[in-house]
Amino acid sequence: MNTHPREWLRGGMGAGLGVLLTTWLCHQLFGPTVAAQLVGPLGASAVLLFAVSSGMLAQPWSIIGSYFTATVVALSVVHFTGSSLLSASAAVGLALILMCPLRCLHPPGGAVAFCVAIGDGHIRGLDWQIIYPVMLNACCLLACALLYNNLSRVRYPRAHAVPAGKPHNTEDLTPQERVGITAGDLDHALEDMGEFIDVTREDLEQLIRTTEKYALRRSMGNIRARQIMSLDVRSVTPHTTLRQALRLFEHHHVRSLPVLDEQRRLVGVVSLTDLLGHSRRARRLKFPGRGNMPVNRVMSQPAISTDSDTHVVELIPLLSSMGLHCLPVVEEGELVGIVTQTDLITALHRDLIAHLG
Repeated sequence: MNTHPREWLRGGMGAGLGVLLTTWLCHQLFGPTVAAQLVGPLGASAVLLFAVSSGMLAQPWSIIGSYFTATVVALSVVHFTGSSLLSASAAVGLALILMCPLRCLHPPGGAVAFCVAIGDGHIRGLDWQIIYPVMLNACCLLACALLYNNLSRVRYPRAHAVPAGKPHNTEDLTPQERVGITAGDLDHALEDMGEFIDVTREDLEQLIRTTEKYALRRSMGNIRARQIMSLDVRSVTPHTTLRQALRLFEHHHVRSLPVLDEQRRLVGVVSLTDLLGHSRRARRLKFPGRGNMPVNRVMSQPAISTDSDTHVVELIPLLSSMGLHCLPVVEEGELVGIVTQTDLITALHRDLIAHLG
């Protein structure tokens, strides 16, 4: 019920169109009887591929692998025991057992095994060639899901989440993992449950961390970036030289400086790390006059920024796990302030004091 009704309509229309096209194609190539006997599993697969496409049971290998495995198992069982209710039921169970280690668990695969094993003379007459209409259905419905889901702005198939890199290239856990759940905690919890869960491990971790974020947001009240940001911000222009930028770093004891154009619009951020990295490259290349080089040659761009209405909880991962030292605050394209790690720590300290009080 947390999904929007618009998503229900999108999934329903996609499932209907996918089943219609796939069944019509199977009808044209293999006849109406075969198409009618295989449409049941197809309808069930359509619900998964169009309505809950983010689930592990709805991924491309799930439908392709399960349909093929179920068909081979059903044909093998019928070959040795004949076609009956008992053999069809055995085919369902064996197909389920095989789909698990093959990592292609897909509930409609059980229906495929049952339909193939107990089919009438048209199905039995095709013998092993029944694989062709079954796999045609799987591939055609998958193609429809790939096209329709992505055209309707739903990413499919689900991209494998790449673990975030260490911001400081050390073996330490990220700050977010040190104070919250770790990958090991999640693995132990899944082992304790010991059951099928139709969600990727990465999605589950993201869901837990998002829940933690909203709980912390409720706990910290209504603290916004505008309340903790620094207003008297020192900045440079794209044409400021590295030597001039270094003087500003030394004089104001800062680690990052926003880079603004003539209209005071943020175009990048230059940090001590940028200067140090350039200095090492320049020495290696024996590049003369490197102190007179403009900062736009070494600055980080595009700059990650936020607006003044951003809740402080949203700033925590940016200034911790992402390794940013400062976060420019921009309104209508113009820089109005900057939130540093020091500002964030002060806000968290104030919240802690309030709770202890």
